[in-house]
Amino acid sequence: MNETPLVIAQIMGKMNAGGVESVVMNYYRHIDKEKIQFDFIVDEDSAFIPHNEIEQLGGRVFTIPPYHKPVAYHKALVNLLAKNRYKIIHSHINTLSVFPLFAAKCAGVPIRIAHNHSVAGKGETSRNIMKYALRPFSKLFPTHFCACAEHAGRWLFGNKLYDIGKVQLVSNAVDMSKFDYDAEARLAIRTELNIDDKFVVGHVGRFVFPKNHLFLIDIFAQLHSQRRESVLLLVGDGELEQEIRSKVEQLNLTDCVLFLGVRNDVHRILQGMDVFLLPSLYEGLPVVSIEAQASGLRLVASNQVPAEANITNGIEYVDLIKSATEWAGIILHSSANDRESTSRKILESNYNIKIAAKQLEEFYQQTINV
Repeated sequence: MNETPLVIAQIMGKMNAGGVESVVMNYYRHIDKEKIQFDFIVDEDSAFIPHNEIEQLGGRVFTIPPYHKPVAYHKALVNLLAKNRYKIIHSHINTLSVFPLFAAKCAGVPIRIAHNHSVAGKGETSRNIMKYALRPFSKLFPTHFCACAEHAGRWLFGNKLYDIGKVQLVSNAVDMSKFDYDAEARLAIRTELNIDDKFVVGHVGRFVFPKNHLFLIDIFAQLHSQRRESVLLLVGDGELEQEIRSKVEQLNLTDCVLFLGVRNDVHRILQGMDVFLLPSLYEGLPVVSIEAQASGLRLVASNQVPAEANITNGIEYVDLIKSATEWAGIILHSSANDRESTSRKILESNYNIKIAAKQLEEFYQQTINV
């Protein structure tokens, strides 16, 4: 007779089809669900909660008031955690994890994991004030620490904790079987989108400040002036989408910029691209950079994307101080037609979800057994 699986409370904040949600769902799809199950605790104002898939995998979704309603948030979370008697809570909301982990301590949850997926960047004064104000409390309530990459772990939890091995790296791993380069799939999606004769630049990411879409459009405008058959694919949605659409219209690029919205077939969209553009202002470690490399794409990324992301040597880094014209020239220079499968370079790494999921299972079990 099988033992009851260990249920982990995953604190997601808002689920809006972003990178963190993608990472957690990747792990959930591949863990041994006879040993581990996830409950997803999500802000009630989330825009994209994959209820059906979570329930089909055996999990549950609980919605609570958002953290900016602190009294209601704390009360609802304490009650939920106490009622379900979780042994482990795993919070993915970076510096804001102080709030759910405090609630977890109040509810008597013994294992409290803080997981950092991000850092601070220039240009978001109010958000950075909050991040730096909360950072000193990042070690107050967790019993364990995780990060997507070394620099994210050091930024939130400090060099001392990182250097003594107290920060567990949990890679932004992907399913290699979905992203491996496929020439037939490339032709199919290009035909579907009517871009089969185009030079295709692509980007996947929410329309939010760190992704730097305004500069991305400037880059594409310069590129398009030199290569008229070029098109830009934008996958995602977000608070700045209308501003980006307006800029596209102002630059008379409407016919060559495709807004594809939130998609559940990003692996197919990547097949159709020629170059992936990632001019981020700051990043933890973007999962889409791993997905793009797995699909054999050449990436042109800002120097704010961590070097740890360059797992296939397929990323060309460009300083953000360079002009849009300089970026465009680099992209055109990077558009060699020698795309091939690169999954073999990732298969034996921690970015292979089949390996990474087993490591996460072992980490959870170790926290209980210590």
